[in-house]
Amino acid sequence: MKKILLLPALFLTWSCAELQQVANQYPELGQIGSTVSNTDIAAGLKEALNNGITKQVSKLTMTDGFFKNEAVKILLPDELKKVDKTLRDIGMSNLADEGLKVLNRAAENAVKEATPIFVSAVKNMTFTDARNILLGNDSSATTYLQNSTSTQLYAKFNPVVKSSLGKVGADKVWNQIISKYNSIPLVNKVNPDLNDYVTNQAMKGVFKMVAVEEKDIRNNLSARSSELLKKVFALQDNPR
Repeated sequence: MKKILLLPALFLTWSCAELQQVANQYPELGQIGSTVSNTDIAAGLKEALNNGITKQVSKLTMTDGFFKNEAVKILLPDELKKVDKTLRDIGMSNLADEGLKVLNRAAENAVKEATPIFVSAVKNMTFTDARNILLGNDSSATTYLQNSTSTQLYAKFNPVVKSSLGKVGADKVWNQIISKYNSIPLVNKVNPDLNDYVTNQAMKGVFKMVAVEEKDIRNNLSARSSELLKKVFALQDNPR
């Protein structure tokens, strides 16, 4: 079993002393290679996890970070697919296209504002939790993050998304879309909770990108972008 599992942002919030505590608790890691000290291990973990935030989660905050990333792009919920189809059928494809785009824009804007909230939530993880993650299976880090922080993140993330919907004009676009649709004779009127939907989809996207970096650094040698990362994470490639 691999001994070192990565969770972008997990140790990002820890001090060097706390990272050193991890290394000291598992001194056998430092004994595998004479050139790898416990200090190196602590510094390597911190560097890798900083890279995780910079390279992956931050991508979501850019324009088209959600909209042009097929792995996390927010699509319409089932309730709104019929709205989308009906608008296109009556020649309002441009409005339908804009409706989809602004949902993704809201998520991009929300993640930009909510990343510090995400990092803060991870601070509540105990050292025992972290130890179990380090010794867990390949998916234990992301799974733990989802199970232990989703409720708290939702409560803090939801108002940020609501604000973001307003900033990017998504609320106005969707009010127009829903009004147009509901005015069509014989259709069943809709009143979706877009704030809830975008919140959940944005959170899903963050977790998915965390998992991407977690897997990449563990399994892709080229992702170890410095000599320190190469030296430290060679330990997981050659477990006892």
